[in-house]
Amino acid sequence: MRKWIVLSLIACSCVLSAQEAPFFEVDPSFPKPLPTGWINGQVGGICIDSHDHITIVDRRNITEEETETAVPTPPIMMFNLEGDLINSFGNPDLVPRGIHSCFFDTEDNVWVGGNQDSIAQKYSHAGKLLMQIGTKDVFDTVDGTLQGEALNSGKEHLHRPSAVVVDPDNGDIFISDGYGNRRIVVFDKNGNFLRQWGRQATEAEIVAGTPGTFANTVHCIAMNNSGEIYVCDRFGDRIQVFNKMGGYLRSIHIGEKTHSRGTAWSVAFSPDLEQEYLYVVNGGWEKIEILDHASGISLAAFGRPGHQIGHFTHAHTVAVDSTGSIYVAETSTGRRVQRFNRLN
Repeated sequence: MRKWIVLSLIACSCVLSAQEAPFFEVDPSFPKPLPTGWINGQVGGICIDSHDHITIVDRRNITEEETETAVPTPPIMMFNLEGDLINSFGNPDLVPRGIHSCFFDTEDNVWVGGNQDSIAQKYSHAGKLLMQIGTKDVFDTVDGTLQGEALNSGKEHLHRPSAVVVDPDNGDIFISDGYGNRRIVVFDKNGNFLRQWGRQATEAEIVAGTPGTFANTVHCIAMNNSGEIYVCDRFGDRIQVFNKMGGYLRSIHIGEKTHSRGTAWSVAFSPDLEQEYLYVVNGGWEKIEILDHASGISLAAFGRPGHQIGHFTHAHTVAVDSTGSIYVAETSTGRRVQRFNRLN
């Protein structure tokens, strides 16, 4: 009996290891040059609408030297598949500071958060501000300031939110809140508080991988086609998966060992209905991990630290278009977006 179990496990392992991972090649043609005089700051996020319009959010934090010859781009920019800039919008004084990640809902409205701010915003596809959750410069802290001790409990206020995802079934708004707080907070489609889960992990809980606790930054949030919520526990080096009510389902560990910057930064799914593959930005090691979605087993990876094309400097967020191409936005001194076309 024991021999049969061992042989079965070996057979299962062979099937998984034999699964062909998709192969990607960097596309140097994307995007096309920006208008004369425009220059990118840190590209804090990337997302794709139902028309395969690729949208990036830019922090506009160019250097003093760069201001002598150029101007920062608008905060939100939209490109077509050919790489042409087709729209740009966002009042720099009103968008979240440290603009971080973006997400398109089923009506192609775009949502953004800000890791130096206290708000999440919803814009129409054309760029009109439609909704804001939280009050700018009023943080979920004991004194309402950015420097105050985090409460992790606000029903109206946020504290440095990192990302947003919207339930296509009922419009509920899930926010990873984020850099100041350590929670997932949920609002209804009108912005009314519904529920939350998550808290800061103790050192013992970090080691144990205690569900529903976060080692530090809650860096991303995404929803798969089954309605499961994927959350980046960045410094816990894992993706935690929950149901919509916050019930813990599983953890997917990212990276071969703990890195000082954490490994689990951003997630996206392949565009097939079953979402066979899960793509994860391993920001600590500057690569994109390709995982079998169902099992969470790593199949392959691409990328390495560097400034050359196809390499990454602070690979930050990832998105996938309807053809299966992957887009990666870089912050820090990377300050760009790269496309990787799927070849198989």
